[in-house]
Amino acid sequence: MKTNTEAIERSIRALKEHGFDAVQASTKEDALERVKDLIPDGATVMNGASESLREIGFIDYLRGGSHPWKNLHEEILAEEDPAKQSQLRRKAVVSDYYLGSAHAITESGELLVTSNSGSQLPHLAFTSPNLVLVVGANKIVPSLADAFERVEKHVIPLEDERMKKAYGFGTLWAKTLILHRENPALGRNVHVIIVGEELGF
Repeated sequence: MKTNTEAIERSIRALKEHGFDAVQASTKEDALERVKDLIPDGATVMNGASESLREIGFIDYLRGGSHPWKNLHEEILAEEDPAKQSQLRRKAVVSDYYLGSAHAITESGELLVTSNSGSQLPHLAFTSPNLVLVVGANKIVPSLADAFERVEKHVIPLEDERMKKAYGFGTLWAKTLILHRENPALGRNVHVIIVGEELGF
């Protein structure tokens, strides 16, 4: 039976073979520092709703404003005019950097992301030239079949519970994206930081 360390190493090797820049961070604190180092001064930054980003301290750091980046998410939330807010959301799709997580990583080098609205999927699939995905080692599974099972039996029930507590209604698994590989011809950078601690759902 593989140890957690072996599973991380196996996943990192496979992700690299598939064109992803995969590294390991030992702790949440280490992960946050790695994220900070990846994003240059002046970059436009957009992030999705992510328990993993919250748990490593990135969301609080971003909201605190002591960073040298342009926080597009904050600009969207600050805009009260619905039409203008909608325009800002469309512009944010081409942010320099998009930060989020994945719901599963396979040991064969794939990333599985599920969504209700699908708002994060354009960034992940194509539009943002730089992705930074922070994923806990607890999300590593042997295969895509196991990834789908993880989402169905673990992720969705927990996210449904969180949504009901926060908003009074549950979630809906409406859309799925699988990142099998990154085509080098696109010139994108997909950074995957696997954290050796439990993160998110």
